[in-house]
Amino acid sequence: ASSNWNTKLLTAERLARACASDGVTLNDAGGGRVNLFAARAGVLKVNVDALRQVNSIDGLTIATIKPHSLVAAKKMLATIKVIPFAIPEADLARAESICREADGIIGVRALIPTRVAVILTGSAPARQRVVNSLMPAIRSRVEECGSEVINMEYIEAESALIAEAIGRARDAGAGLIIIAGETSIMDVADVTPQGIVRAGGRIEHYGAPVEPGNLFLLAYLDAVPVIGAPGCVRSRDINIVDLVLPRLLSGERVGRADIIALGEGGLLI
Repeated sequence: ASSNWNTKLLTAERLARACASDGVTLNDAGGGRVNLFAARAGVLKVNVDALRQVNSIDGLTIATIKPHSLVAAKKMLATIKVIPFAIPEADLARAESICREADGIIGVRALIPTRVAVILTGSAPARQRVVNSLMPAIRSRVEECGSEVINMEYIEAESALIAEAIGRARDAGAGLIIIAGETSIMDVADVTPQGIVRAGGRIEHYGAPVEPGNLFLLAYLDAVPVIGAPGCVRSRDINIVDLVLPRLLSGERVGRADIIALGEGGLLI
């Protein structure tokens, strides 16, 4: 190839270095391909707009696993494949520029060990059943993300009691609060969102375009996320909590728009 063209090997190496952000390593190029791997456990971050711009350049392809996935160290995240034998220097330079402007396309956001408080609500007769059905799955999800449940409290499903329990969780140093119960949250006027607001919190979004998990609530108590988990949290099958909890435990400020965006691929079957 002339000086205005780059071979497959060189192109793949340069593109891989450009698109890899914090928390990502890459293997040696071979046959015009480089694979990217997680350098640590965390949450995969993909700049989707930049990814699409690079993939629109003829001959360059980057394929990733699902954005926001919880990944273990050494997990393969993406593969870069250069299709033709050579790529014009101008095209490769444009791809590198896109990556630079995005501060890298693919990264892994590290998990932050967090103290998590769990508040369970329900009637007195249902206490043991509710605790036994909900806590194992909630605890395992939290621990899978490198965090710990510092306390669990069971209370009657009344907004004033929920507000008081949230206050105690905050005073205990919880960095995230999960509320679940005998019944799911049915609307924003239900006792759980009312209790969150009474405690000084703000409802970020209620209702998710995800199945299982439509009856999901996300709120914030200042910087502390509060999850109102639907009944599907009792199952270890993937549901809305698995899509949101790791992101929160990596320090991401998940917002209303992020929840709405989960509808693309939100049918978890």
